[in-house]
Amino acid sequence: MIEIDTGMALAAGLGTRMRPLTLTRPKALVEVSNKALLDHVLDRFAAAGVRRAVVNIHHFADLMRDHLAGRIGVPDIRISDESDQVLETGGGLVKARTMLGGKPVFVSNIDAIWKDGDISELDRLKAGWDGDQMDALLLLARREETLGYGGAGDFFLETDGRARRRGDDKTAPFVFAGTQILNPAVLDKYPEEPFSLNRIWDDLLSRGRVHGCVMDAFWMHVGDPEARDAAEARFT
Repeated sequence: MIEIDTGMALAAGLGTRMRPLTLTRPKALVEVSNKALLDHVLDRFAAAGVRRAVVNIHHFADLMRDHLAGRIGVPDIRISDESDQVLETGGGLVKARTMLGGKPVFVSNIDAIWKDGDISELDRLKAGWDGDQMDALLLLARREETLGYGGAGDFFLETDGRARRRGDDKTAPFVFAGTQILNPAVLDKYPEEPFSLNRIWDDLLSRGRVHGCVMDAFWMHVGDPEARDAAEARFT
């Protein structure tokens, strides 16, 4: 199993769908089960052996700095400051590129949470990583085993584990669960400007370099206050 010592938490979003909770704080600091969404991600990183975590910040940047300064123990936090301009998921990764190093890294959205079973989902991702075959390994949830998601699914999986977008199909069985392992070298060809991570995926998908790992845990997308309340109920 590959060892991954670096992770990035994508925490710079405005959280407009989470209003009114985000009128006074960033989405990353909204709590579920008495823990900020950001801390769910960082604690999950720590449990998987991550020693260094990059967090990008924009909305309520001072509150984010104060919160991160108050954390104790691993992972060691490095901040990628997007206060002047939010760069979206792809651009945020490019800006943080020099802090990510040269080895595969975890990348996680802060609005995706779950309760691990006997084997953690991040450990299952690590066990599935094969750098000769892939540049991105996506954690996928079964569409019917999700909370806070109302879409038609994102991906199919081929028999060899490669991911394929839904495209013109009406529905797909798997949803991107907000976490992946990424080869940071793929970022080097992209400019530091606002753009979605989908742009990077599309390039990798065209070359068969995106694979999927289906999670066992029940996945919760905490994107609005109603989903936050529903996720809270599942933790009690």
